[in-house]
Amino acid sequence: MVSKQEIFNALSKVIDPISNKDIISQAFLKTLEVDGANVQIELELLPQHSSVHQQDLKQQIVSTLQELSEDLIFNISFSKKQVAPPKKANPLPNVKNIVAVASGKGGVGKSTVTSNLAVALAKQGYSVGYLDADIYGPSGPTMFGVESERPRVLQHEGKNLLVPVEKHGVKIMSMGFLVEETQAVVWRGSMATSALRQFITDCEWGELDYMLIDLPPGTSDIHLTLVQTLPLTGAIIVTTPQKVAVADAKRGLSMFQQDKINVPVLGIVENMAYFTPAELPNNKYYIFGEDGGRELAIQNGVELLGQIPIVQSIRESGDNGTPEVANNNKLTSEAFENLASSVIGSIESRNQGLPATEIVEITRS
Repeated sequence: MVSKQEIFNALSKVIDPISNKDIISQAFLKTLEVDGANVQIELELLPQHSSVHQQDLKQQIVSTLQELSEDLIFNISFSKKQVAPPKKANPLPNVKNIVAVASGKGGVGKSTVTSNLAVALAKQGYSVGYLDADIYGPSGPTMFGVESERPRVLQHEGKNLLVPVEKHGVKIMSMGFLVEETQAVVWRGSMATSALRQFITDCEWGELDYMLIDLPPGTSDIHLTLVQTLPLTGAIIVTTPQKVAVADAKRGLSMFQQDKINVPVLGIVENMAYFTPAELPNNKYYIFGEDGGRELAIQNGVELLGQIPIVQSIRESGDNGTPEVANNNKLTSEAFENLASSVIGSIESRNQGLPATEIVEITRS
């Protein structure tokens, strides 16, 4: 009678044809059962082991164990180890917090909110980047009043890097810098996503406390490319109070909460929450409905980060290229500065309570 220990010792003489090391030290032996003359063996191999390798190992096992006893009866099977793919390297290791700003539909003032939030953070002394990810309809240069600017080119380690334009203490990159204002960007989706990757990997962003990524409306290849390229700290959803905008915002929010994506939603910003005339600063008129963003936040268990009023100067400031928060208008500046404080608090809470987000691996079916 051959003991289990004797068989185990004998298997240490069986050599893996790939590594040239024995199968015991390689931890390939998953199952070893001995019942009289019956020996059951399962080896858990690596994905690179082919059927030829399996046959080689089987022959070695049989010949090695038959030296112990020719009466042994073998049942030898193979399985493959599930090896996790290597994690993608973060292309922006010097950026502490990367925040996507999204909306379900266009026209809700997402770029207005993002540009003012960026300047509000910069006014508090943080280093801030603004990446305009709307490749087809870039509005970042207009919002910051830098339409005529062009990024400088810097050579670093044999590679040409774009240097973001700076205004109001914010580093800015946009497709609007690379095409004429009247020129339409007529590109297939793969070209647009390639441009987004270049804005991330081929730009000299330097060290940043916050990078805000102004996404196009809806959910698209741009959104998927972003989560597959960068480890997002979280996402902010911008909506207006009316029912149609909130319904679309729900879809944008649910995209980030999908199991395969799983990006924390930092909260909701309700833009155009109410109208306050300049001459009646204490009055509120709910033109688009009341508290639609607040209800969306409650329903999804996320924070309402802020409610931004409809004020004519906000629109005028965006058209004039100076984010309203830079004008120090008490009513509007306070709204965006409060928003910045809420975002900072939400990010700090997220970073303390959740592990760092990883770059998403999405395979198309």
